[in-house]
Amino acid sequence: MHWISLGLALLLAVAIIAIGLQYLSRPFTAMRSFGLPLPENGPNVASWLRLKGVRDIASGLAVLAMMMWGSSGALGLVLLVEAVIPVGDMLIILAANGSKTSAFGMHGVTAVIMILAALPLIIGVA
Repeated sequence: MHWISLGLALLLAVAIIAIGLQYLSRPFTAMRSFGLPLPENGPNVASWLRLKGVRDIASGLAVLAMMMWGSSGALGLVLLVEAVIPVGDMLIILAANGSKTSAFGMHGVTAVIMILAALPLIIGVA
């Protein structure tokens, strides 16, 4: 179970870094898959979207840093804390009457995977 959790942590970290890079390089393409109605196009929209990209990259790097230099328990705690992000995204999308498919299928599933990967690392299941 420990190796599965580590593999999931690595996959999640790489995936969120890739998403962050997409928000930096192609913010309007990236936002279409998030699940919210598209904002009105203005001169600052791309900059606001790029902020999300920087935060996504930092989230993924935090997981990678814990994998490299932290304990399994610390990695599990970081994953558990960072699971707040997709849960929050899901709730915001649902509150805004956005895509339920994106809310549950992408953000909700991501949160569940993060929690399932975190718990064995926190409790020390080998």
